[in-house]
Amino acid sequence: MMQHQLAVQARFRPETLERVLRVVRHRGFQICAMNMASAGNTDNINIELTIASLRPVELLFTQLSKLVDVACVEIQQPTSQQIRA
Repeated sequence: MMQHQLAVQARFRPETLERVLRVVRHRGFQICAMNMASAGNTDNINIELTIASLRPVELLFTQLSKLVDVACVEIQQPTSQQIRA
């Protein structure tokens, strides 16, 4: 499986993280690592995801970009590590 790192900037609301995680799961991606932090004094959060799947990461990128509270999604660093279950 290919691993990818995504950076998501979103508005901080209780349901935002739940929506992001639901989209990741519904699109067939596995979360390998996740980090979330507030973005200073603003009402925004930064979510860093390391995901794995055989599917193209662009499918997830497109769907996450469509979420209402998501301001920005970036594909940071594709890696070709093999993950075995």
